[in-house]
Parts: sequence; C-alpha cells; structure tokens
Amino acid sequence: MQTDTLIIGGGLAGLSLAWQLQQKGLDYHLIESRGRFGGRIAAHSTRLDGVKTEFDIGPSWFWPGQPRIAQLIKQLDLAFFEQYAEGDLLFEDEAGKVQRGHGYASMQGSYRLVGSLKKLIAALQTRIPTERYRLNCQAISIEQLKQSIKVRTKLNSDTTDTDSTGYEEFIECKKLVLALPPRIAADTINYTPNLNKEIISAMNSIPTWMAGHAKVVAVYEHPFWREAGLSGDAMSRCGPLVEIHDASPRHQGPYALFGFMGVPARARADRLPELTHATIAQLVRLFGEQASTPLDIVIKDWAFERETATALDHAPLGHHPAYGLSKALTNIWSDTIILSSTEAAPHYGGYIEGALEAAELTLAKLSR
Repeated sequence: MQTDTLIIGGGLAGLSLAWQLQQKGLDYHLIESRGRFGGRIAAHSTRLDGVKTEFDIGPSWFWPGQPRIAQLIKQLDLAFFEQYAEGDLLFEDEAGKVQRGHGYASMQGSYRLVGSLKKLIAALQTRIPTERYRLNCQAISIEQLKQSIKVRTKLNSDTTDTDSTGYEEFIECKKLVLALPPRIAADTINYTPNLNKEIISAMNSIPTWMAGHAKVVAVYEHPFWREAGLSGDAMSRCGPLVEIHDASPRHQGPYALFGFMGVPARARADRLPELTHATIAQLVRLFGEQASTPLDIVIKDWAFERETATALDHAPLGHHPAYGLSKALTNIWSDTIILSSTEAAPHYGGYIEGALEAAELTLAKLSR
C-alpha cells in the first residue's frame, strides 16, 4: 500500500487529523493497534431496564475557553452539559473520619459530553471512509528510504479475522504522523536507521498524561448522595480513592460516582478484587450504606495498557507537565516524521483540547 500521509494512532488527535485531511481531499491512511478508535477516550457500558448508558473511564471533562473542542462539538451536532456541582463536599482524613463542608466542587464549571466522550469518537469515525483506516493494525517498524518511509505492520491477535492474525504488510508514505504518546512511539516501534539518543531521550522525557492512573466508576440506580444534599465531590487522605466526583448522565439514571485511585501503579498490580472491595468500603464511609450495593463497578487501570503506558509512566506525577515538543523532536528525519498526540501541544497539552491542537499544528505542517 502507498499513501501520501500515514497516521499511526487513532486517538482523538489522529482521528481528527484524518477527518481534516478527508475534508481537504488529501491522500492519507490511518492505522490503529486497538480494535477501537479513541485511545485514552473510552467508556464503560451499564444496562438498566434494557437501556445502555455509557460512563467515561478515560478523560471526562473539557472547559470554557477551549475553542477547538467547542467548534468540533458544534460541527458534529453533539450536546454537552455542565458538571454536576450542587451540594456539599466531603473530606476524609487519614483516619477515615469524614467531614462535611460547604463550598464549590473542584470541577465546577467544567463540561461533559452527553452520552460520554465516546460519542465524539463515534461521530468522527462515521465521517472517515472505511477504506481509509484499519483497526487492530500495529506498526512494528519504520524504515527511512531515499524518498519515502516504509512501515511494517501486523494484525493484532484481537482481530475477528483469525486467519489473518499476525499477517504482515508494508505501507509506504511520504509523511508519517505518530499520533501516539511519545513514550509509546519510542518503546513499541523499531526505527531504521535508529533514532539518535537525543531524540529517544526527548521522547522518553515526556510523561504520558494520565497513563499511570486508574479510574473507578460505581453505578447506582438512584443518586442518593444528591438526595442527601451532597455534590458527589470528595477528597480523601485515607483512600483508596483520593478524588471523587459525580459521573451521572445529564438528565436520568443510572447514576454514578467516579474516582481516581491513589494507590501507586506498581502497588495496584494483581490486586483488582481487593481494591474493588476497598473502594466500596470507602464509598460507604463517605456516602452511606446505600453505596454498598452498586449496580456495576469497574476499575480501568491505564498503567497496564500497552498502547497507553510504559514502565516510565508508573511513577506518579505531582503536577501537570509543561507539554510541547523540544527542538530535538521537531525535525525527525528531515521533518518527514511528525509527533502529534496531546503531549505535543504547547498550550493545551494533556487535555482533549490539546489533542485537537496537535492535530491542527500537524495539518498546517502537512499543508506546507
């Protein structure tokens, strides 16, 4: 196969770039190693009375003043709503003593997409012709030729076509877009000739946003915390969740609470049943006995997903990194390789807006 631009990675950055190239009538192809698009944007489904509801298990929020996501939602005819923030907050100290106080929920003023951010990914996917992309297709190696780049790919084992599993093919392109976290691009792909040490070091120095985190969603038939005058927001020094928010849909149930796990990644490995039990016990301490019987509970641990995190991402982040690309990463192979994940965005790196910013900057480069 030959194409002008090959995009590796079908998260929001890669998918939105593909749509923009499609709109301009430019030649491209998109490959994604997972069996779905979205990357770190993902949702967990719960059924109640035959109705399926999606809950974000990756990013959930975007904010006023982020123009690209606002424009995209409008273009795709999607709807959004403000994060629920009415009621009191809770604080749990080191001994597990719960304090109730008045104030503003920490995510008040942020927005969520109706139906989860999965709706955004699905809407973009429907706008890209199926012949322009391939799922379950992993890039194994990249070779620099005299006037092009050759990428070796294979079908992943979770493809439904078992006869084709492991099948390899080559794609030649003039420009290659790595719409992957830089650490994943450095860790999972072989390069010929080898990328120099400065480039590899620069890639590995960029933390993959939220890659070391685990997110927990507990689903309930009724929003009993709201009925008790609580916002669903809680902070804890006891754990295992350190931060909790209301994750319910805009108008109706099922309702949900979600939280970020405070247990370090290395200490979470192989402890899912124990952590699930501890999470429910904590929700009971905070919100009462009604929290003891969720309809559904899921822990999504991104730290152990091969397409998201490397061992470097297991160390917890104490702050939001200063993202954007260093000089070493802006002219790889005479600028024929372009990094284009949210971590490449200089202004909104790490956010949903950052993925769109990265795609916008990449489009400008490709157009030149």
